[in-house]
Amino acid sequence: MARVQRAAEAEGAESVAFLRALIRLQAQGEEAVQARLAEACVAAGCQVERRRYRPADIRLRDEFAAEAAMATEEREAVLARLPGTGGGRSVIFFAHPDGEPFQAQHGWTHDPLAGELDQGRIHGWGVADDLAGVATMVEAVRVLKAAGLRPKGDVILASTPSKRHARGVHALLHGGVTADAAVYLHPAESGIGMREVKALASGQLLFRVTVPGRLPDTQEPGHAAFAHVAVNPVDKAMVVLAALRALDARRGARVHHPALDAAIGRSTNLLVGDIRTLGDGRASRVAPAVQLSCALAFPPGETLAAVQAEVEATLAEAAKADPFLRETPPKLEWLSGVTGAEVTLDHPLWIATAEAVTRGTGHVPEINPLHTSSDIRNPMVQSGIPCVGLGPLCGDLTQNGGRDEWVDAADYQRGVAVVAMLIAHWCGTTAAD
Repeated sequence: MARVQRAAEAEGAESVAFLRALIRLQAQGEEAVQARLAEACVAAGCQVERRRYRPADIRLRDEFAAEAAMATEEREAVLARLPGTGGGRSVIFFAHPDGEPFQAQHGWTHDPLAGELDQGRIHGWGVADDLAGVATMVEAVRVLKAAGLRPKGDVILASTPSKRHARGVHALLHGGVTADAAVYLHPAESGIGMREVKALASGQLLFRVTVPGRLPDTQEPGHAAFAHVAVNPVDKAMVVLAALRALDARRGARVHHPALDAAIGRSTNLLVGDIRTLGDGRASRVAPAVQLSCALAFPPGETLAAVQAEVEATLAEAAKADPFLRETPPKLEWLSGVTGAEVTLDHPLWIATAEAVTRGTGHVPEINPLHTSSDIRNPMVQSGIPCVGLGPLCGDLTQNGGRDEWVDAADYQRGVAVVAMLIAHWCGTTAAD
């Protein structure tokens, strides 16, 4: 491990330069980023193929997304294999090269496509979501080579589109790519960087409820005088909201997971994140309907179907108890759903990861169980492959409305070392010829 650490330190400046180059290549589009990645993988000794696919063609297990939410264009995943010398365990590292759509009016103080290094931070569009993850896996293999080591088990690097349900890693998993373990490389949003590991991902359902009303029978432009003969959907939305609140309370009392209870004091939540009337916004008119947009987080062990059934039963009961909604029930639309998964603390992958993080950072890692629907779920749910996630310190993410998105340069370099050490620990190594 000391040999790998020394190589990572010696190659640190080159690792930073590679990440900054990927940031700059975004000006030429995602394909340019993928091409540079493929080139770097070949130079590191990998066998590279580029697979094209359409997200809608990928059939998933225990996951869905409404067609309107999905990317429809053909996409490309880069798959690189570093063949092992034999006798070791295999691993897939994956990350996504696509970020949020670029905004010309971004309001950044740094050039978002220049890869500026300022006060120890690498700034750039998508650097934390997820170009740093893409760069880390390539640089880790290069560092291992610089250390004069070859893995015994196969190492697979996958740069796979992810945004808007692009399903890149799903395409590879369902296309025959497999290994003994997987690691999702993505900078840590929680503020402690490489000192944490994602080993648990809750499932999440997104859904929309449209609650109807009834306009008054008049051609008058104002409805205030007729409000008593209308059915205001705002009032009926309160009925539905009360039913959803009651469901949330029942689930909160019944559903428990030790890691989630310990971390946040609760293992499941139902959030009504947006409420809007489907009228013209005038205070003097009754809206035809009210729309509630909701998210329900649930722990590993619960199934999508069971949670969906609870929501459906709750809405049906609320409608049955209300004379108007009984005749004109709310409309439920499922927007997307993913299933939770986890790696336990006694699993060999967790043990190997914890050792690599401890050696690379000097700190025993913490588990972050609070990243709902994390992509660590994908290998576990789709292919039964244990998976954890890790990445360097980052901040001001564009996807969260931030500006000047950044990754800590020193922690990114530590991440490269940790991943190289993880390969050595998990796959085993031999001296290169």
